[in-house]
Order: sequence, then C-alpha cells, then structure tokens
Amino acid sequence: MNRPPRASRFPLGLDHLAGSASPPVAPRPRAAVQPPEPLRPQRPLAQAARDAARQVPVAGLGLDSAAVRQRMVQRLRREGLACEPVLQALARVERHRFVDSALATQAYEDTSLPIGHGQTISKPSVVARMLALLHDSEFARAQGSLGRVLEVGGGCGYQAALLSLLSRSVLSIERLRPLHEKARLHLHGWRQGDLRLIHGDGRLGHPPWAPYDHIVAAAGGEAIPEAWLEQLAVGGRLVAPMHDAPGGGQVLVVVDRTASGLREQRLGAVHFVPLKSGRE
Repeated sequence: MNRPPRASRFPLGLDHLAGSASPPVAPRPRAAVQPPEPLRPQRPLAQAARDAARQVPVAGLGLDSAAVRQRMVQRLRREGLACEPVLQALARVERHRFVDSALATQAYEDTSLPIGHGQTISKPSVVARMLALLHDSEFARAQGSLGRVLEVGGGCGYQAALLSLLSRSVLSIERLRPLHEKARLHLHGWRQGDLRLIHGDGRLGHPPWAPYDHIVAAAGGEAIPEAWLEQLAVGGRLVAPMHDAPGGGQVLVVVDRTASGLREQRLGAVHFVPLKSGRE
C-alpha cells in the first residue's frame, strides 16, 4: 500500500526554507541480494486520508485563477474598503489553500469557515477591515508599511500570509499545536517577507521581539492584556476584539500608543473565538 507523503519539519524562519532532493542511489550488481526493508508502522487510514487532503492542493475548480480573487476584492471595494495595499494583498493570497478541501468552493464567499479544533478562519471582510485599520495608523501612513507585526491567534496561517505582504516582519503566535502545525504546512515554501510562526501563549505576546509597530489579535477577551500594551511601540497601533461589557458582545477595539500615552477607540460589533491562556 502506498503511504501519503509525510509533511517535513522545517525551521521557524519560513523565508529560509528549501526543499532537499533525495540523493541518487547507485546501481547494484545484478546478482546482489537486497535485504528486506524493515516494516514501519502504518498510520490509521483515517489519519492518513486527512494528512493527504491537507497536503494536496485543491485544483480543477477554477480557484487558482486570479479572477476569482479579483471578484472578492471588487466586492469588498464596493462595500467601502479603500485601502489599496490591503486590496492588493487580498488579490494575491489564495484563501482556498488555507481551508479544508471540502470547503474550498466557499473560500471566496464572505463567510467564516471552520478550520478545526473549535476555531474558524474569519470572513474576508472582517480580515480586510482589521488590516485596513492597521494600515491607517500614524506609523503606517508615515512609513508605507506595517513594520514589525505581532499576530495573536495565527490559526491556519491566512492572515499571516496577508500581513507578510504588508509588513517588514511578522511574528504569528498560535496556542493550539495542531493549528500551529497546519499553518506551517500551509505556509511551507512561502517566501514573502520575514514570517515566523511560534507555538505559544499569545496573551503574553513575545517580549524577545518587542516592541512591535502593530499588534493584531483574532480572539477576544474581557480586556486587552497588559503584555500587548507594553510591547506596542510609540506610534504603533493595536487592533483586537474585546467584550464591550462583562458578559456582553464583542466590539473591535483600536489602541494607539502616542508619545503622551494610549488612545482607544471602540468600533462596530464583531464575533471572535474567546481569548485563552496557555498552550495546548
């Protein structure tokens, strides 16, 4: 029985990935007897099928066409999105490659989709809105880039790919190891910008790389963690969902760090998964 290829492990620096070819095997004399290869334990068939589905790109559905992504971009433009760098990034990243193959035909609809483990990939309009808010910061307007970005809740890797087209460097943290590994698989070979993936507790941020010019979160809690505010650079901006009141719904919160302190705005209602501590 043929076994599907196993995903190779690679360093966190995705911009330094390189495939390695198998060394040629020298021919043996005709009379040589080959010793039998030791049998390896076979993975359960269900797991093997899931692995194969994740590794084989969806094809034959017309989703690889740039025109499909352009239609999504045009819809967002009609709905009021005017940030050209964000629109260009959305036109370049193939969203269908970040969702399960069974859901690929819905990838360019304005809907959130499950990615496993109780998590979702956010609607394109929500992702676009949050990235446009980042790009409207004092720093981004002056520099034309998001600079150094911390993403909390990397999920399947789609938003990290978009951020890498808008930033100088991106550090993406995911607390759930299966999703972290899924993002690594999706971004294998992605060579846009300096993009790093970390399995860790996003509530703590990542102090070794701080300060960050921008921070964006894909999970909402009762309040913005102090660690994020401490790691936000002067002139930078944080965009994250947060509960509007204890036990209430979520709103999108924008926090700017100025030379004189923090300035907060609360925008429209959103719905994200809960922000949790630790890692699993």
